[in-house]
Amino acid sequence: MKKINIVTGHYGSGKTNFSANLAVKLAESGEKVTVVDLDIVNPYFRSADFEKLFGSRNISLVAPMYANSNLDIPAISFDLERIATDEGYLIVDVGGDDSGALALGRYAEAFAKFSDKIDMFYVVNCRRFLTRTPEEALGLMYEIEAAANMRHTAVVNNTNLLYETTAETLESSVDFARAVAEKAGLEVAYTCVPLGIEANVPKPFPVEVYVKKIWEMTE
Repeated sequence: MKKINIVTGHYGSGKTNFSANLAVKLAESGEKVTVVDLDIVNPYFRSADFEKLFGSRNISLVAPMYANSNLDIPAISFDLERIATDEGYLIVDVGGDDSGALALGRYAEAFAKFSDKIDMFYVVNCRRFLTRTPEEALGLMYEIEAAANMRHTAVVNNTNLLYETTAETLESSVDFARAVAEKAGLEVAYTCVPLGIEANVPKPFPVEVYVKKIWEMTE
């Protein structure tokens, strides 16, 4: 795994849950980890929601000044280029779609200095609206790349139905993810598998479902 891991994807793809699991796994292996929440438009699920989880694992969290508020202000108050030079691993959770990727585009020139140390994962979920076919998923991926002025290095298959995910949900998504990757000239780096499910999928990546249901967000 490379030093800098940038995670993008459509709203609802599960990119934030993947980012959180990636951070926890690295921290549990003894690595120093920093998570940057680059989602500058407040959606329902964002890395800033995991402040307690990260704190319990000694994971540093860097988020916009208005994260976890009811203010929807696109303000970034941190130096991402400086953070990228720190020791340990950096995970950047980018806002959904091309509009969210515009924030990442601010740092494209700076990140170019670290090109050999970057993995940029495109998270796909064929059970979500607007990414149900390889063509739809590819179209969105290219829009994100154009907005960010950066190119993805791998695909992550995170097809799920949250708490209703089954082995069949995962296994039936394999061809979809493979088609997206092949058409983009990339590889499928991981297939996310929720804990407790046994599925015959390539490159399984066990994940804890950290995101809460909408009505649990204020509990």
